[in-house]
Amino acid sequence: MSAFTFEWWWLFLLLPLPYIAYRLLKAKRPHAAVTLPHLSGLPAASRKKEQLIRLTAILAWVSLICAAARPVWYGEPIEIQPKHRDMMLVIDLSYSMSQRDMAYNNDYIDRLSAVKHVVSDFVDRRKGDRVGLVYFADHAYLQTPLTFDRETVKAQLNQTVLKLIGTQTAIGDGIGLATKTFVDSNAPQRVMVLLSDGSNNAGVLDPIQAAEIAKKYGTIIYTVGVGAGEMQVQDFFMTRTVNTAEDLDEKTLIKIANMTGGQYFRARNASELATIYDTINSLQPVQQATQSWRPQTEWFMLPATLSLLLVMLIVVLRRESDEF
Repeated sequence: MSAFTFEWWWLFLLLPLPYIAYRLLKAKRPHAAVTLPHLSGLPAASRKKEQLIRLTAILAWVSLICAAARPVWYGEPIEIQPKHRDMMLVIDLSYSMSQRDMAYNNDYIDRLSAVKHVVSDFVDRRKGDRVGLVYFADHAYLQTPLTFDRETVKAQLNQTVLKLIGTQTAIGDGIGLATKTFVDSNAPQRVMVLLSDGSNNAGVLDPIQAAEIAKKYGTIIYTVGVGAGEMQVQDFFMTRTVNTAEDLDEKTLIKIANMTGGQYFRARNASELATIYDTINSLQPVQQATQSWRPQTEWFMLPATLSLLLVMLIVVLRRESDEF
């Protein structure tokens, strides 16, 4: 919780110091007062001004002690993991992701919408990991560099639209670009979650070659194949069976996962997709060791400034008294 405190609170013990000095030090004997009848109203006005000066001096002293006691405002505690994992989410953005074959709440939604829903929840649970986002279609595109800011990753994922970078499927380029983000990483663990609904038909890098490069950099790749497969479609007068996942290259995805020490999963509907990401979440648990720190704001300048202004006011009042 947020809190306000004085770090050097013991300095408040100095508050009575001026009064103690006033009582202990001998006062100088005043000269005999001269009373002028026609100026009888001046002593009362002078006393009021002296009282004002005395009150101002007290406030200046209290403000000075408050500044010296170091007032600090502490914000909400922030937890960080001393050792983090780097995780890249590599997502197919080819036009086939618009296929509406993912069963969800007694209806069918397109594949990209299902991915947004499931992966957003997955990202939300990766507290302590650096998460990044790579899309691939005609070529690969780094949407979000590795970051601890999970809200930004989710926001950019949910704003994604099809045909952003083409309509084809460059799986190899997606793996290659994601691996490139790991090159300068000092994270002890590097994980890639690759999702696709087709086969590699674009780009300049072969998926298997890209996986070999990723393996050299110590990257584990989990692959997810998306597509309902065989399903009944209603025509004008009859129903027919179609295979909505005929372009899915499961053989390559399985090989990529096996090469890098990961696993391959198949999602035929939104529920299975959610279960897959739950499984990956359990296979790559979030680091439990945490460190925390609280942002702090020093406020000593406020009472110090107030004390300075009050001292300047005392000088002005004293000068007016002398002139008078």
